[in-house]
Amino acid sequence: MNPQLLEVVHGRHNPGIDPGLHAWGWEVPVYLFLGGLVAGLMILIPLLERRTGRVSPSPVVRFMPVVALALISLGMGALFLDLEYKLHVFRFYLSFEPTSPMSWGAWILMGVYPALGLYALGGFTAEDRKRLMLGSDASGLFGMLRSLADWAQVNRQVIGTVTMALGVGLGTYTGLLLGTLSARLLWSTALLGPLFMVSGVSTGAALLLLSKPSEEEQHVVTRWDALAIGVELAILLVMILAMATGGTPQRAAVDVLMGGAYTPHFWALVVGAGLIAPLALELVELKQHRTPTFAAPALVLVGGFALRFILVAAGQATSFSMLG
Repeated sequence: MNPQLLEVVHGRHNPGIDPGLHAWGWEVPVYLFLGGLVAGLMILIPLLERRTGRVSPSPVVRFMPVVALALISLGMGALFLDLEYKLHVFRFYLSFEPTSPMSWGAWILMGVYPALGLYALGGFTAEDRKRLMLGSDASGLFGMLRSLADWAQVNRQVIGTVTMALGVGLGTYTGLLLGTLSARLLWSTALLGPLFMVSGVSTGAALLLLSKPSEEEQHVVTRWDALAIGVELAILLVMILAMATGGTPQRAAVDVLMGGAYTPHFWALVVGAGLIAPLALELVELKQHRTPTFAAPALVLVGGFALRFILVAAGQATSFSMLG
């Protein structure tokens, strides 16, 4: 390559734009899914503890904040892979732009780590602490962690409230990240924030149901998940109806889900398998007092990922160029 030659690509003569936008691949849907899932856990775990009046007797549920830390790290790793200039990632934290969802998201994520870490430490039982070498005889780094765990246990209510607030922010941000990109017609709706927030709560509940909670916790979380699925279905219905009865750009956008290339995937994976089927299973379990199965939460997780993957892909395929 001649170092003196410089190729300038501008306007619509960009292979990443024509004939279709290909800016985001699998990394962004993975990040949005894991971010929403962690947001749901951050909201539900403190709520569940307040609802039952105790720290969970299930060791898996008690360690779920640690699992959430691992999941959000995986999500941020996927997002990092998507960055074009990876060495510039630190620039997100050199300023704060109140009108930028990405700036809000970057700073919310900075608060997620200490909040989840402190909530995890404060919920460990004496047996958990011994297992983690955080007992009364701990010294050095483990002694510092033990002291931090003592402080987190005393201030657990405050930390739980902060954790839930950050969870709401994280879950809503994952939808606003797309919703503010109005040049993509399918994303140009204010309902993506609430949709992704409720979907995150549902997927978080699904993961909790797979973590072997107590019978009381199972019943509570199943009810919460059924409610979240119902709200998610309502938001999706309102979003589709609003677009279908809107202007020319909105009708063109919703066509990709109502007869276009993404129609079978959206209605089969998201609506059918991811929402209606698990809702029916959970309602039967609640009405007949049956022991919850793994089928419903597994379907919710599949549907939650499919929702984000399809909306990201379909959104990139919708633009004003569709209007002729």
